[in-house]
Amino acid sequence: MGHTGTLDPFASGVLPLCIGKATRLSRFLTGHDKAYEATVRFGFATTTDDLQGEPLAPPRTVSIERPALEAAARALVGEILQVPPAFSAKQTAGRRHYDIARAGEQVERTACRVRVSKVEVVSLDGDHARLDVSCSAGTYVRALARDLGEALGTGAHLVALRRTRSGPFTAAHTVLLAELDFERAIQRLVPLEGLMLEMPAIRVGEEGLRALRHGRSVGRDLVVDGFPDGAPPDRVRVLGPAGELAALAIPRGFGRNVPELPVQPVFQPDLVLIDDTVVG
Repeated sequence: MGHTGTLDPFASGVLPLCIGKATRLSRFLTGHDKAYEATVRFGFATTTDDLQGEPLAPPRTVSIERPALEAAARALVGEILQVPPAFSAKQTAGRRHYDIARAGEQVERTACRVRVSKVEVVSLDGDHARLDVSCSAGTYVRALARDLGEALGTGAHLVALRRTRSGPFTAAHTVLLAELDFERAIQRLVPLEGLMLEMPAIRVGEEGLRALRHGRSVGRDLVVDGFPDGAPPDRVRVLGPAGELAALAIPRGFGRNVPELPVQPVFQPDLVLIDDTVVG
């Protein structure tokens, strides 16, 4: 069994798990955008940017104006450079930042480029604000809370976080961990052919399946549907005759034909799922 990301210890929500052959696909599922419901408290920042850290200054009473908060939230939307929290899984010289911080050493943090699609103010009650956030994988919502506090001059930290979506997976796909049993788990399983639907697909017949089982590429002669006439995508799903997900494949030889050196465009299997063979 494998998972497609992590959640902070105090957070809850959607965390897709992979079992069986799906564990081979986990690296392709971790990069999906995420959506969150977040609660931010203004008045002081913490060492961890959330409620589990120590205050960096004495808490103080603050008055937040909603227009100012909404303006600060809008400023965080787009492609931004985000400084990760001091207590994070990022590494410097092979050491996790949280290990460096727990040792009492200064953590040198490098800003990372992330994409924030939405930071919407849902409600504002005193020094607490509820936000809807959509962002790329690798974005720290608690760092967004910290940056809101810095923009407003009040300090801030995250006090609650719930992931509502991970790529195509929403709360409708989930089962509570405390209620997890075999029957509920089976009902929530997504078959391999239901994954990564945003990735284009080609379909092969039985001869194509035989080629894939031996790690051989499939060309136009083995693809019964979906072979691209123009520039191909970076990677495709390869479906078998019954629509089963047989492999992931990458293009080779497209756009390279010259009269002196003709090249047959093919799709080379990158990951084979119809047996226990992993190629590449």
